[in-house]
Amino acid sequence: MHNGSRILVLDFGSQYTMLIARRIRELGVYCEIWPCTTAADRIAAFGANGVILSGGPASVYDTGAPQLPQVLDLGVPLLGICYGMQVMAHALGGRVAPGATREYGQAALTALDPSCRLLADVDDGAQVWMSHGDHVAELPTDFVPAARSRDGLLAAVQHASKPWYGLQFHPEVEHSPCGRAILQRFVFEICRCRADWSMEAFADTAIAAIRTQVGEGRVLCGLSGGVDSSVVAALLHRAIGPRLQCVMVDNGLLRHGEVEQVKMIFEEGLGLPLLVVDARAQFLSALAGVVDPEKKRKAIGRLFIEVFEQAIAQLGVQFDFLAQGTLYPDVIESVSFSGPSVTIKSHHNVGGLPERMRMALVEPLRELFKDEVRVLGRALGMPPSLVDRQPFPGPGLAVRILGDVTAERVALLQRADAIVRAEIDAWPGHVELWQYFAVLLPIQSVGVMGDQRTYEATCAVRAVTSVDGMTADWADLPKALLGRISSRIINEVRGINRVVYDISSKPPATIEWE
Repeated sequence: MHNGSRILVLDFGSQYTMLIARRIRELGVYCEIWPCTTAADRIAAFGANGVILSGGPASVYDTGAPQLPQVLDLGVPLLGICYGMQVMAHALGGRVAPGATREYGQAALTALDPSCRLLADVDDGAQVWMSHGDHVAELPTDFVPAARSRDGLLAAVQHASKPWYGLQFHPEVEHSPCGRAILQRFVFEICRCRADWSMEAFADTAIAAIRTQVGEGRVLCGLSGGVDSSVVAALLHRAIGPRLQCVMVDNGLLRHGEVEQVKMIFEEGLGLPLLVVDARAQFLSALAGVVDPEKKRKAIGRLFIEVFEQAIAQLGVQFDFLAQGTLYPDVIESVSFSGPSVTIKSHHNVGGLPERMRMALVEPLRELFKDEVRVLGRALGMPPSLVDRQPFPGPGLAVRILGDVTAERVALLQRADAIVRAEIDAWPGHVELWQYFAVLLPIQSVGVMGDQRTYEATCAVRAVTSVDGMTADWADLPKALLGRISSRIINEVRGINRVVYDISSKPPATIEWE
C-alpha cells in the first residue's frame, strides 16, 4: 500500500465512483474505493487525509438505504457528493426530500458564498452536471448554503466551522468543467495532501512487495500479450528474474497473428522465456452452444485454470504463485462494492484459484487503472509496441462474437477485425482513439453480389475515444475511412455482406458489446 498522502472514497453505489478515484490520482494523490459498509476501525486504520462520500441510487429516507459510516470522529475533511451530501445531511439532523423539480444533466451554479474554501476557484454561473431526484430540503445545525442551482435548490453546502462539505452535483465527470479545480482544492488546500503518487514510486513499491510476497518461490505468469499482463511480466522479471515463467494460452480467440507477434516481442525483444500452449480445440469445445456472455466469461475462466494446470505438468516444475494482470476496474466491476452498487460484468481473472492448485495469486496491478498501467510500462522501459497496444478483453473474441462461438465465426471476425485495425492504423487520427475493433453480430441479412442473392452475417465496427476507459465517446471517423473499411470487409471476408457503425457512448453502453 502507498505510504504517502491518501484519500479514501466510500462507495454508496454510484456508477461514477471510480471516476472520483481516477480524478484524485490524476492529481498525483493516492486514492482507494471502499464500500460504505466498511467497519469503522478499518476506515480509521487506513489513515486517510480526507474522505469522500460517493453518489448512489438510493433515497436516504427509504428503509434499508445505506447510511453514513462512522467518519465524523476521524478528524479529517469530508466531502459528500450527491447521495453523499444527502446522507451526511440526513445523519446530522437535516431533511432530505423528493424534489418537485428533478435535476438531471447540465445546470448552472448561482448564489456562491465567497467564503467557501472549496468553491474559491468557481465562478457564478459555472456549469456542472446534476443527476438527482431528491434534494436537501433543510440543512442540519451549523451547516450553511455555499451555492444553489438556478432552480433554487441547494447545490453546495458547508459546515460553519469544520471542514465538511457537500456537493449536489458531480465534480468528477467531464461535464462539470470546474470539477477538477474543486477536487484539487479539496485534496491540497483542505486535506493538505502532497502529490507523492507516481508510477516510478509505484514501480519501486510493487517490486519490493513482489519480493516480499514471493520470497524464494517460483511464479507462473499468465500472459495474454496485452498491456496488463505484459507489464506484470516486466515487474516480475525485475523482482525475481529467472524464477518467473511466462505462459501464453492460445485459446483460438485471439486477434489475427497475435500469438506470433507476442512470441517475437517477448522472446526476442524482452528476453523472457515464453511457453505457448495450444488450447484452441479445448476452448472452442467448452464454448459450443454457449450464447450468454456471463456464461462465456465463466467458462473461459474455468478453462484457463485447467490449461495452466496442464502447462505446469508440461514444465515439470512446482510453482508457488500465479501472476495475473488484474486491474482496479476489473475488481470493482466484478464485485458489487457496497450492496447498492450493481455488478456490471464478471471478469475471468477475478475470483481466486481452486484449492487444488496450491498456488497463491500475485496481482501487482490490482490498484491501477488502465492508463496508469501504460505509464508504468513506460517507466519500466517497455517498448511502445507493447505499452501502446489497444485494450483487449481477457475472454478474447468470444465476447465480440454475439451468440454462438464457432471456429468459422472466429475466423470471420479475425479477418474483419484485421481489416478494421489496418485501415484505422493507416489514418493519422488513430493516435487519438482509445480502442477500435470489429464485432460479429448474430444477424444475417439479404444482400446482392454479382446479381446473386446472399444471406450472410453482419459486422459492427466500434471505435471510441476515452481517457481511462471508464467513460467513452464514439469516434467520429471520416466517412471515406468508414467506406473503405466497409468495402474491404464485404469484398474480402466471404460470409459478411453488411457492415454497421456503432455510435453509442459509455455510459449508457459499454465499450465491449458483451
